[in-house]
This record gives sequence, structure tokens and C-alpha cells, in this order.
Amino acid sequence: MLLDIDKLRAYYEGAHDDISLDDVDLERIPAHVSIIMDGNGRWATARGLDRSQGHVAGVDSLREAVTTSVRLGLDVLSVYAFSTENWRRPKREVDLLMHLFATTLVNELPLFHQENVRLRFLGDIDSLPERTRRVFQRGLDETADHTGMTFALAVNYGSRAEIARAAREIARDVARGALSADDVDETALAGRLYTADLPDPDLLIRTSGEMRLSNYLLWQLAYTEFYVTPVLWPDFSRWDFLRAVASFQGRSRRFGGVVSS
Repeated sequence: MLLDIDKLRAYYEGAHDDISLDDVDLERIPAHVSIIMDGNGRWATARGLDRSQGHVAGVDSLREAVTTSVRLGLDVLSVYAFSTENWRRPKREVDLLMHLFATTLVNELPLFHQENVRLRFLGDIDSLPERTRRVFQRGLDETADHTGMTFALAVNYGSRAEIARAAREIARDVARGALSADDVDETALAGRLYTADLPDPDLLIRTSGEMRLSNYLLWQLAYTEFYVTPVLWPDFSRWDFLRAVASFQGRSRRFGGVVSS
């Protein structure tokens, strides 16, 4: 995406603690940033609030992350919103999250239109409650022609289930003669993942200090750079995003090879 430097500098006016826009190379912004949004419950508990209020507060951080990604010129922002394992949480919390997904998407559609953002979903959306599915489909339909950044929301997503699903599709194609077993390679499998037409993430950000992937994009993150911050998701700001990008730019990406001198 093309950068609007004036908008970007207005968005990052001045400096914040140890970081400013001058600390990043605008020519080397990662194309795809993915975020595991973690810490909503702990944020609420630390303030004597119900866990649900942490999820509500996290919506503001997500909105800022989308705007920040657009301003920085990302091609793709993907976020982990609800895993296949999250159904084990108390029913009241799950019901609230489904309600939040629906209401938030409706509320944020004007932002997606304004910023030319195209919406995508990663995961088994067909298993979600009917109202949530209807709203998700509305978002897909209304942003289908947008040509700016892609915002991919992982809901009811689990990477192991995704890979198993891709393997079943390959097995069916081989069984009906549409694919030769000799042609089953990395490209064949990657082309059957939810992310088939998206680039692999360059940078993964995980908030709240947890050092695990939580069954997220296990295939796609093979050569992704990780950035873990202790900041809880509702406190994650545009400045924290900038710190992650600056850290990414300070690394040497070799993809299994050796950088020549």
C-alpha cells in the first residue's frame, strides 16, 4: 500500500517515551503483521472489574491497531480473536464475545469504508451463532470491493484443525483423480488453508507476555519474527505497535540461509 506521509506524521505527532516515528524506516514496514490479542481478562481483574469489561476495553485497542496498520501502509493485518478452544470458557463470557463480534463489526464498518479496508475471516465461521454469521457476511459483502489493507479476523480458528481440514481436501482431490499424490507438496497444502491468498506474516505480536502460539497459524508462522510485550491488550497503543515494528527492523531475516558479507 502507498503511504500517506502527512497523515502518518500527524498520527504519530511528537514522541512517546522511548519511541518516535523517526525510529522506523518507512521503506521497510512489514507487509503482514499478525497479533495474538491477549490479556483482556487480566486487565479487568487487576482493576476489580468483570472479565467482560476487559473484552469491551480491548475493542478500542483493536480499532487503533487497524487504523495504525492503515497509516503505516500494511498490506495485511490479521488478529486472533477467538480460538476453537475458547468455547470451553464460561457460557456467559462466550455469549458476550459473540455479541461483541457482531456489534463491533457493525460499528466499525464506517471505518472500513473510510479507510478502504477489506475484511476477511479465518476459521470455521459456519459454526458460529446465526446472528454473528449474518453480521460477518454483511461485513464481507460491504467490503468485498475495497482495495486497501486486508483485515483478517481469526474467529473459531485453530491451526491444527485448519491443517487437518486442508489434508482432508487434498485426500478427496487425490481420491477423485483431481490431484496426483506426487503433486502433494507445500504449495498444495498452503493453497487449502484459510490464508491461501494472503502472504505469510512477517511479524507476530503477542501481548501480555505469554510465550506461546496457542494453536495459531502454526504453518504460516514458520519464518515469522516474534515480538512479545508485557503490555496487556487493552493498553496496547499505536506507540506499542511502533515499538514492535522498530524491533522487527532491527533483525536479520535469513529464512534458513546465511547473510552474505
